[in-house]
Amino acid sequence: MKKLSVVFALVAALVVTGALASGGDIKLDHAPGDVRDVASLQAGARTFVNYCLNCHSASLMRYSGLRDIGLTDEQIKSNLLFTADKVGEMMNTAMVRKDAKEWFGTAPPDLSVIARARGADWLYTYLRSFYRDASTATGWNNTVFPRVAMPHALWQLQGEQVLKEEIIKEVDGKDVSDGHGSVRKHSKLEIVTPGVLSATQFDVVAGDLVNFLVWVGEPHQVLRKQVGFWVLIVLGILIALTWLLKSAFWKELH
Repeated sequence: MKKLSVVFALVAALVVTGALASGGDIKLDHAPGDVRDVASLQAGARTFVNYCLNCHSASLMRYSGLRDIGLTDEQIKSNLLFTADKVGEMMNTAMVRKDAKEWFGTAPPDLSVIARARGADWLYTYLRSFYRDASTATGWNNTVFPRVAMPHALWQLQGEQVLKEEIIKEVDGKDVSDGHGSVRKHSKLEIVTPGVLSATQFDVVAGDLVNFLVWVGEPHQVLRKQVGFWVLIVLGILIALTWLLKSAFWKELH
């Protein structure tokens, strides 16, 4: 019974996680990622270590695992090994959870499986949807995750956005400047202080970071899919041989 309770709890958690990953009524942008793109994964790893690992850990991934995306031990030590002494150690943050909870109101979550929990599209949209909001403790808010405790770690790259609302009148689903149609509010983000990157360049950085987090969630997913393809081929051959054997067997009986 105890094991069944654990199973039911995990199923319930996955259902809730799926609901959160959907993003509610927010339209999610498609994340342009490919875990076979080694250059993208290396760029995402660099962004993760420099901007995310200060607060968030990826405790299920060892630095040595980055060898699988084409990095040598020397490259890892020289450019990415900031929170550990050895390549074989886990990618843990140096921040103490107690301090993090005091500063942000909640401890930053581990990001080892965040892409599997939230979805790549949710993460990609989230990273690009921060805007200035003086009413929050950090001075930042997010259209995908309202009142989020996390400040915009990539703001120097993206710049500062503000949320603007427009009142739009509609008649039969079409926008009109006057008339007696229905009224709806349309919110949009607008850059007011440019960052060091253009909007297109920042989208690439965000996409590479999300791609890396997708890979971290399952580093061997490419191998799994390749093995799965050949397993299906073998099963197909066995099914065909079984059908031929069955046909030959029943032919003798009839």
